[in-house]
Amino acid sequence: MSEVKLISPRSEVEIELPDGRVLSGPRGAEVSEFFKILQFDAPVVGAIVNGELHELGFHIEIESRVTPVTTDTADGARIYRRSLTFLLEMAFSDLFPNGKLGIDHSVASGGYYCHVTERKPLSVDELHQLKGHMRELVEADLPFERYEVPIKFAMEQFEKLGYDDKVHLLKYRKKDYLTLYRLGDRMMDYMHGYMVPSTGYLQWFDLTSINGGFTLHFPRRHAPTEVKPMGSYPKLLTAFLQYGSWLSLLGIDNVGALNDAIVAGRAHEIVLVSEALHELNVSDLAQEIARRNSQIILIAGPSSSGKTTTSRRLAVQLLAQGISPYPLELDNYFVDRDLTPLGEDGKPDFETIEALDLPLLAEHLESLIAGKKTKLPRYNFITGGREEGDEVQLKEGQPIILEGIHGMNPRLIPDRLAGRAFRIYVSALTQLNLDRHNRVSTTDTRLIRRIVRDARERGYTAQSTISRWESVRRGEKQHIFPYQENADVMFNSALVYELAALKPLAEPLLRQVPYGTPEYIEAKRLLAFLEWFLPIDVDLVPANSIVKEFLGGSNLKDFRIWKDK
Repeated sequence: MSEVKLISPRSEVEIELPDGRVLSGPRGAEVSEFFKILQFDAPVVGAIVNGELHELGFHIEIESRVTPVTTDTADGARIYRRSLTFLLEMAFSDLFPNGKLGIDHSVASGGYYCHVTERKPLSVDELHQLKGHMRELVEADLPFERYEVPIKFAMEQFEKLGYDDKVHLLKYRKKDYLTLYRLGDRMMDYMHGYMVPSTGYLQWFDLTSINGGFTLHFPRRHAPTEVKPMGSYPKLLTAFLQYGSWLSLLGIDNVGALNDAIVAGRAHEIVLVSEALHELNVSDLAQEIARRNSQIILIAGPSSSGKTTTSRRLAVQLLAQGISPYPLELDNYFVDRDLTPLGEDGKPDFETIEALDLPLLAEHLESLIAGKKTKLPRYNFITGGREEGDEVQLKEGQPIILEGIHGMNPRLIPDRLAGRAFRIYVSALTQLNLDRHNRVSTTDTRLIRRIVRDARERGYTAQSTISRWESVRRGEKQHIFPYQENADVMFNSALVYELAALKPLAEPLLRQVPYGTPEYIEAKRLLAFLEWFLPIDVDLVPANSIVKEFLGGSNLKDFRIWKDK
């Protein structure tokens, strides 16, 4: 075990790093002081001290186990992006004091879509000016000052600024204080989570004009000091804009407004209208499939996006159109286990598209579409080999539904069949934010869905689900997200009320995550996030809702009429 000494005129304290090294420094020194003599592959923006996540300004008073938090980790990326958002907000208020900035949602390739209200959209020159001013603030390396203030004080400040969304949000806060940040002599604001110490940490960003707003770019975790060019994402943006119009229809554009509606007794109305909008969207999909006479319906999306319920609701709507779809299970087309490609861990990688017998799949799709009797395979997950399955002959005009993670990948089916396919990308594209500057992450929504479902269906603890989540996310980034714009339609499975419905089930599960485990930090973060939501009675949720896929009690769980052999 090696030991490194910092020059210290005062009493010393030691910290132990994950690799066993021990650093000595002044008792009461900020944790950032210990890191200055070390080299890291990515910028350090925080620290885990004795099992708790802290900012770099945290003072080390006792011997501690310390893990640096870098921007190539989930927590580090959140700290960097949150701080960058605050920098953008402060720079915007300097240049355009009569306008208001909104941070809407995440976009592909690493960025947030932003919009401006109470003034015209930023011109290209104004956006260039804004980016330049952000650079100036970064070069000045100004500190982000942290204050704990009474809730009443915070609400008064936000009321003066005309930030009604923040005032409404704070009305329901149970704690009697709030942490605010200030940059120089600029206004204070609330940011949901920890920040970097100063603007000098925020070296990597860009701004790009798009569709009446602009995008704030930041590095992705795999390249933490590189801002990659922003790709085109028109279908994703359209899905978000549609959801925004739904929120406007409901009169709920932030969590504070949702809580107000719940308190006012409008929960039942919100549920009914939200579900009606979903059903209308599914009905439109069925009509478009019928209009195109699509013979293959491909459905894909990330984990816990509600693909299963969406496909079954679509089947119901297709039946209402006189169309009886046949579900073909993609898992049955796995190659034998001894032929499955190996992942980096040396184990079979069932997520790669090379794990599927694509020629056999194409052969069977063509045979089924032609109305021929086709002997389908069945994959035995115990033996790791394919067996003979059912013999199937489809009726004329009977389409095939194929659900799986590779549904948007053009390699899944050959070009000769591509023109017969209709591709649906399903994801929970949440746009209901805490307030104009604090987003609700689409990933967090899906993780909370999965925690609740895993506990009910598989008996998994929240700790177990959280521990697997990083691996799930890696697979999504590799196999799903790069192909999402290949969809003919993006179906947004998010519901404005769902976190209020999931909260009563998710919170007890998250509280059971043991202190000191790696998953504890994530559980604590999710609990702090859910505190902002008032709960609703889960009995208000209809039995065919996507939320029921996770809460349990879905009347579509055993729906079989659509598998007409």
